[in-house]
Amino acid sequence: MPDVRGCHLPDDLLYDVDNNIWYREAGDGNIQVGMTAVAVAMAGQLVAYTPKRVGRTVKPGKSCATVESGKWVGPAKLASGGEVLEINEALVATPSLANDDPYTAGWLLKVQPEEWDSIKPQLITGAAITAAFEAKMQADAFVGCEAAAA
Repeated sequence: MPDVRGCHLPDDLLYDVDNNIWYREAGDGNIQVGMTAVAVAMAGQLVAYTPKRVGRTVKPGKSCATVESGKWVGPAKLASGGEVLEINEALVATPSLANDDPYTAGWLLKVQPEEWDSIKPQLITGAAITAAFEAKMQADAFVGCEAAAA
């Protein structure tokens, strides 16, 4: 698993680096979506997670949820549009799950994506993750996950 400035980035996921969002293909044509360790470290301790409702359609590049911490409120944007199939009710009840475990317990929602085959090649995976996130952290003047937790 790549590690950039103390931020873990599983190499089996697809990443929208600009929006700090990860995607996991479910094998049934649907995708699970979450915030990266970089995103939750930059935001700080999450205090609220308000997803779009099940059945709603999200347009490409638009928010699928609003996430709030003590120092930040903002959108979680989807690279691909699609219908919201499931939301993480545990995360609604306990937003800090994303801080503790952003890739398993802290997922945001599941989506039936539109035009996934054209969006997927634009996402980053594998060996390219490290360089892409290093550049993003540099541009954002973010020192890293371990320093942010201190």
